[in-house]
Amino acid sequence: MKAVKIVGPGKVTVTEVPVPEPRPGEVLLKVNYVGFCGSDLSTYLGKNPLVSYPRIPGHEVSAVVAETNVSLPDGLLPGDRVTVIPYTSCGKCAACRNGRFNACEHNQTLGVQRDGAMCGYISVPVGKILKVPHLSDTETALIEPLTVGFHAIDRARVTAEDTVMVLGSGMIGAGAVAGAAQRGAKVIAVDIDDEKLETVKKAGAAFVINSSKVNLHEELMRITSDNAPDVVVEAAGNPVTYRAGMEELAFTGRMVCIGYTKNETSFPTSLWVKKELDILGSRNAIPGDFKAVIGLLESGKFPAAEVLTRVVSFDEAPDAFKKWSEDPGKVFKILLKL
Repeated sequence: MKAVKIVGPGKVTVTEVPVPEPRPGEVLLKVNYVGFCGSDLSTYLGKNPLVSYPRIPGHEVSAVVAETNVSLPDGLLPGDRVTVIPYTSCGKCAACRNGRFNACEHNQTLGVQRDGAMCGYISVPVGKILKVPHLSDTETALIEPLTVGFHAIDRARVTAEDTVMVLGSGMIGAGAVAGAAQRGAKVIAVDIDDEKLETVKKAGAAFVINSSKVNLHEELMRITSDNAPDVVVEAAGNPVTYRAGMEELAFTGRMVCIGYTKNETSFPTSLWVKKELDILGSRNAIPGDFKAVIGLLESGKFPAAEVLTRVVSFDEAPDAFKKWSEDPGKVFKILLKL
């Protein structure tokens, strides 16, 4: 079967690999679409410390059940459309002992620490499969990236009483916007790209701010009547937005950090000590986040078609990585069609 393989920084090939043999307890899936994730771009650029080469990327999966050697739960049958929870958990580390399997110390995500789904077939443990009969193939590939933003909103304990500022309006930020809006919060999306801001408006942002064109602080004070946001979600992975999030967050507010910065970031301790802030990390997602996102997409309240920047074939994948690396700010979501 064909597979996209990142063989080293800046080097992508399309090659032939064997179809996997399902082990006991696994299901063979025929992959239909896979999303290009920011972690895949980092792998392509040689900036992902978790990756060794060569690596088949991809963990945003839309597939159908091909065959199985186990009894399938909940009426799952060959041909059923499914997505995959792409993380592993050891069951023994502190995170797993605390029931937070998404943050397992020894997690291996598809396409990162182990080969992923940019290939014809993958074999997956039955417990990592979720049936999605009411979504299209392309919508199904959007589930996993949206869950990361949903998980951040859950970490922040967002309620309808909150004003939430989301820094970064890419796919993860869009998930955070949609998750907060679903809870009835007033959502403010911040980015430097007007097209992305227009898209996240349709995902539930009540207000948008292009911070390259207006003063962020002044706009926030106007929108919040000088009260500042109760919650900040950092989904940009930039030292500037990390600093802005802490500066603009209300006293006793909650800041949830999703984005990884490429450089160390420093803050005056007064920013969080004097304000008595809750600073929270957010990693991956849990099954409840997947179910919530599936419900959102089934409702038709997320602009699924508008977040698709490009759909590419196997042969176009190397060029897609190259062009994405040259202008990443203009990409919302690329899908590989198998």
